[in-house]
Amino acid sequence: MLNEEFEQDLTGYKKIDHYNDGLIDSISDMYKNILNDMGENPNREGLVKTPVRAAKAMQFLTQGYDLNPAEILRSAMFKEDYSQMVIVKDIEVYSLCEHHLLPFFGKAHIAYIPNGHIVGLSKLPRIVDAFARRLQVQERLTNEIRDCIQETLNPTGVAVVMECSHLCMQMRGVQKQNSVTTTSAFTGEFLKDATRKEFISLIGTKLH
Repeated sequence: MLNEEFEQDLTGYKKIDHYNDGLIDSISDMYKNILNDMGENPNREGLVKTPVRAAKAMQFLTQGYDLNPAEILRSAMFKEDYSQMVIVKDIEVYSLCEHHLLPFFGKAHIAYIPNGHIVGLSKLPRIVDAFARRLQVQERLTNEIRDCIQETLNPTGVAVVMECSHLCMQMRGVQKQNSVTTTSAFTGEFLKDATRKEFISLIGTKLH
């Protein structure tokens, strides 16, 4: 059964989060055990609600498993006679590294060249979230976004570039705080040097 939480601020904005009560109970019990094993007291004032909060956070951060990115794209596909590059850049990305369960975050830049159909622009950020809200590695995330657009929209080419900072590198391990990881994936027309260079130039240019 899904539980709904309502939060309302002074502007009247209402936020609704959906959680699975059974999962919250199960995951929060595990977090209590972790706190105990760390030598903490999960019953002290500052930690009493932490296991439930952490369980809800984890369920939110992995909600992508319940989403179908292809269906998100198909819900807003339109026939259109347009065959030039369409770019949505600077899409915010937040995900969890599957190796350490630590966040990585940054930006995704997506382009496609329509082949009879375009897609509602908001759907491209939505599929980024659908894949990012899972346990991930950046390389696979980049390919999954590319493949979903190519297989669902069937454009003449897709380009995806992602730039992210990884807390598993910055907070632990080599502890290099200024490191950024860039990944890319291309299909079709973007495999051609000239088209790819045009895309790279446009995502690096401020036009407004």
